[in-house]
Amino acid sequence: MKTQKLPRIDSIDELAQFWDAHDLTDFEDELEVVAAPVFAPKAEAVMKIHLRRQDIAAVTRIARSRGLAGESLVREWVLEKLRE
Repeated sequence: MKTQKLPRIDSIDELAQFWDAHDLTDFEDELEVVAAPVFAPKAEAVMKIHLRRQDIAAVTRIARSRGLAGESLVREWVLEKLRE
């Protein structure tokens, strides 16, 4: 008689630990087919840049005047340059 249920875990590391200690066949009645990937790779990456405090303040001021976050404005500027 099975008493354990499949865990609801978002962490890949925690899931790996769970499956290292359990057998998939013990949970066959709970499995379901899914069409989309459960852990899809991110399409974007993050790049860290260093700016002087006064430059960050200027970016923040310009971004606020446009109703944007500073990061969004810098991303917009970089993409504009890449399209040139």
